Amino acid sequence: MNIRLLCFLLLMVVVTVDSARLRGGRRGRGRKKGRAGSPRFIFYTSPGRREYYDNPNGARILKSSHFDYEFYLGHKIVFICVAKGDPRPQITWFKDGVELFSHPYFQISEWQHGETKLKSKLEITPATQMDSGTYECQANNKYAVDRRVFKADFGANS
Repeated sequence: MNIRLLCFLLLMVVVTVDSARLRGGRRGRGRKKGRAGSPRFIFYTSPGRREYYDNPNGARILKSSHFDYEFYLGHKIVFICVAKGDPRPQITWFKDGVELFSHPYFQISEWQHGETKLKSKLEITPATQMDSGTYECQANNKYAVDRRVFKADFGANS
């Protein structure tokens, strides 16, 4: 077999395995464990990238609301996000790509659990048609950023 063809096939395996892992929702941080005995190929473009994604102290979201959220008009919408990291991460909320600061109809509550964990809850009440959209919680500290996206839409029987 030609050496160029062999190198090309090996590169395709590495890229395919890495892109399949990225589609799994973990964004390349390498936290998902493979099956016992299966080889794990991780392709990093630089040593700094390896240090960033594999840092054990980096912000990581442990628990979050479901991706697809159906709400009823006039009721309450609740999203949660629990993150861990050292130092303790900050959690920021976004709607349709814009950071949420303050509004009379929503409230953000936070609870600190120990030195490394933070829980944040976003509540919107009463829910209106304008509350449909894409929400995101973002946890970050000096080592890493992690985010979860939620889609909210009102139910047909509202």
